[in-house]
Amino acid sequence: MPTALGRGLLGRCPACGHSHIFNGFLRVVPACSNCGAPLGAARADDAPPYFTIAITGHIVIPGMLVLEQMKSPPLWVHAVIWIPLTLVLCLGLLRPIKGATVGLMLKLGMMKTEDEAEPDAPLP
Repeated sequence: MPTALGRGLLGRCPACGHSHIFNGFLRVVPACSNCGAPLGAARADDAPPYFTIAITGHIVIPGMLVLEQMKSPPLWVHAVIWIPLTLVLCLGLLRPIKGATVGLMLKLGMMKTEDEAEPDAPLP
């Protein structure tokens, strides 16, 4: 499992570690071009943004509180420091966290099968 998570964090196929997992910034390739692992069947959905927000919040909020307690700067200083840092952390962490989530899902066998109906599809 640590191998699959690490390969996903690096943007590589969690199964073989050779090809890329992403076709764009966050679009996962349908299958690995090297080993054929069904990467596109992983429905990561809301997990990567949730983990990204949680990690970013655990970095930014304590920093804001410590700065406020030590120096008590004006609000514009907080805005100049913390807004860009929050944006950089969110955009920088989202892709590796999505890769790790896809790796975890592949390792645990949590892939969407062809038999499963889409949630919005009408029932027969």
